[in-house]
Amino acid sequence: MPVTALVSAKSAGVTTSALALALSSGRPTTLAECDPAGGTIRSGLLQNQVGAGYGLYHLAQAERVGPDALANAFAAHLWPLDGDGHRQLLPGLTDPAQAAALGRTWPALSQIMRVLADQAGQDVFIDAGRLALDAGRLHPTLTPAPLLHQADLVLLVVRGTDQSLTLARYLVEPLRIELAEHGSGLDALGLLLIESGPYRAHQVAESLKVPVMAALPFDAESATYLTQGGPQPRRWARSPLLQHARTAARQLEAVAARRQTQRQYAPEPASTQLAGVLERLNHQRRGGGGPRG
Repeated sequence: MPVTALVSAKSAGVTTSALALALSSGRPTTLAECDPAGGTIRSGLLQNQVGAGYGLYHLAQAERVGPDALANAFAAHLWPLDGDGHRQLLPGLTDPAQAAALGRTWPALSQIMRVLADQAGQDVFIDAGRLALDAGRLHPTLTPAPLLHQADLVLLVVRGTDQSLTLARYLVEPLRIELAEHGSGLDALGLLLIESGPYRAHQVAESLKVPVMAALPFDAESATYLTQGGPQPRRWARSPLLQHARTAARQLEAVAARRQTQRQYAPEPASTQLAGVLERLNHQRRGGGGPRG
C-alpha cells in the first residue's frame, strides 16, 4: 500500500485532506501528523482528549536509545481515530520549538512508515504541513524531508484560486529537485486539488505543470468538523468530502501501483528491530494496550 505525503505552500487544507483520506480508507490506516509548525488535530477533531504525553515529540528521545525503543514508542503513541482502532493517528507537535529535536528522527520514522505500508498492508498518510524553503531548497529543519524521500507520492495541496496557485508555484521546482535527487523520482510529485475557486483541474495542472492526481470538494460542514471537532454532521459517512475521499484514495493507490510497476521496485526488507513495530501494533489491536480516551 502507498505512503502518501501531503504538503502545501500555505494553509490550503492539508490536515483536513489527510484526515478525510485516512478516515475514508477501507483498510487499516495510519495518519502521522508531522508538520514541524505543530499539529492541530489534537486540539481540533480530538477536542483535547489527547494530552501532551502522547505524540511525535516523544519519538525523538526513543530514537536516541535505538531502533527497538523507537518501534515501541511509535506503537505506544498511536491514538485511535475510530472505535475498532483500524485507523490510527500519531499526534503532532504541541510546540513548534520541538521540531529541532526531530532532525535525526525523521529518517528512522520514514522507515517505520515503509514497514507499515510494505509489510502490514496499511494506507499511510503523512501530514507534512507547510513547507519552508532555504535558498531555494527545502529547509533542513523546518521540513521533514526524509519522509518525502521515502513516500510513494508527494501531494502538493492547492486550491483553484490565483493566490493558492501563485504560492504553490514557488514550491514546485524545489520539490522536483528534492524528489529527483533524494526521493523516488520526479513522477512522485502530484497535486491534490481542493475544488474551491474558479480554476478546474486541467487549468491547475497546466498552470503548475504538475498532474492533478486527486481532487476533493470544498465541503464546509465536513471541513469544520474535521478542523474543530464537535458533534459529527448528519449523514457523515455520505458527506461529499468522505465520498470523494474514498474515490481519491483509490486513485492514489492506482497511481502508486503504476509507478511501482514501472520502476520494478521491490521494497527493501526492514531491519529486525523496526519490523517489530508490526507485532506491537497487532498486540494493541488484540487488546494488549494503547491509548484510551
